Amino acid sequence: MRILVTGGAGFIGSNVALELQRRQPKADIVVLDSFSEGTFANLVDFRGDVVCADLTEPSWTMSIGDAPFDQIYHLAAISDQRVTDQAKMMRANVEGFRALLDFAQPTQTPVVYASSASTYGLRAGVMREGDAPSPATVYAFSKMVMDNLARIRTEELKEWRLIGMRYFNVYGPREGHKGVPASMIYHLSKQMMESQRPRIFEFGEQKRDFVYIDDAVNATILAMEKAPATGIYNAGTGVPRSFNDMVRILNTVLDTALPAEYIPCAFKASYQSHTEADLTRSRKDLGYRPQFTLEKGIAEYMRFLYPDRLRDVSQRVAKAKKRETRKLVAKPPAKTKKKRSR
Repeated sequence: MRILVTGGAGFIGSNVALELQRRQPKADIVVLDSFSEGTFANLVDFRGDVVCADLTEPSWTMSIGDAPFDQIYHLAAISDQRVTDQAKMMRANVEGFRALLDFAQPTQTPVVYASSASTYGLRAGVMREGDAPSPATVYAFSKMVMDNLARIRTEELKEWRLIGMRYFNVYGPREGHKGVPASMIYHLSKQMMESQRPRIFEFGEQKRDFVYIDDAVNATILAMEKAPATGIYNAGTGVPRSFNDMVRILNTVLDTALPAEYIPCAFKASYQSHTEADLTRSRKDLGYRPQFTLEKGIAEYMRFLYPDRLRDVSQRVAKAKKRETRKLVAKPPAKTKKKRSR
C-alpha cells in the first residue's frame, strides 16, 4: 500500500498521516508539503518520506518517485480565511487541486480532499451536502470550485472516486503553528492560562459545530475506505455549541473562573455565526459516528496542551475528594431522639 498525503505538515494533514501510520504500519506513506504553512514539528513522530514541493509547480511529480499510489489524501491548501488576495488563493487551492487530479487521473487513484463547511455561507440551520453553496469569502469560493472540479472530472470516469470532506470547526493537537487562524479553543485557552479573560464576539450566543481532530481524521479515513462514489460528506458533530458554552467548559477543565470579555465582531460581512452539520449521509455511507462531545474534546485537547496544569488540577480534585471522604468517615452519625411511649 502506497499513500500520498499532501499538506501533511499542516494541522489536519499531519494528524491524518500519523493516524494512517498507526493503522497501517506497513504502508509506504509519503507526505508532500511546501512548508509555507505547515511545520516540521507536526511530523517528528512520522517515519515515512517527506517531500518539500509545491503542487502548483510542475516539478513536484519528479520528487515523489515513479511507483503509483493506491490512495491520495489531499489536505494542502491556504486555509487562512483572512487572505483576500484572490489570485493567490485560487492558484494554491484550485490550481493545486487541478494539478493533483491530472496526476491521479491516469491510474484513477482515489482522492479524499479537504472541502469546507464555509461553502454553506452565512445562514442558520442544519447544513446538508445537497444545499446550494453560498461562499462569502474567496477561501470558501475556492473550495466550492474544487467541489465543482471533482464532479466534472468524474462525470465520464464514474469509477474514479473523488471524495470531498466538508470539515466544520476542527480543533485539536498540531494546530498551534497556524497562529491567528488556529481554533478559538486554542486561543481562548492561551488567554486563560495567562489569567486573562477570554475574548469572544458579542455576546457569545453564536453557535458552531466544533469537531475534535480525532473525529475529523476518522471521518476522512472512513471516506477513503467506504465512500461508494464521488461525493461530498460533512465532517462535524451535528451539535452546534455556543461560544459561552466553550468558555464555561474551558473554565471547568482549566480550573479557572474567568468571565468572558465581549468584543465587537470585525468580520460581520463574512463571519459564520452558525454552523451545524447534517450527518445523515456520513452516517449512512461511511458509518461515521463522532465520539467527542465538546466537553470531552476540550478536556482531551487541554491534556495535550497543558499536561502539567491538568495534572495539578486532577491532583487537587483528588485531594479535595479524599478530604471530603475523611470528613464523612470521621463524622459520627447524628443521634436520633427516641420518642417516649405513653
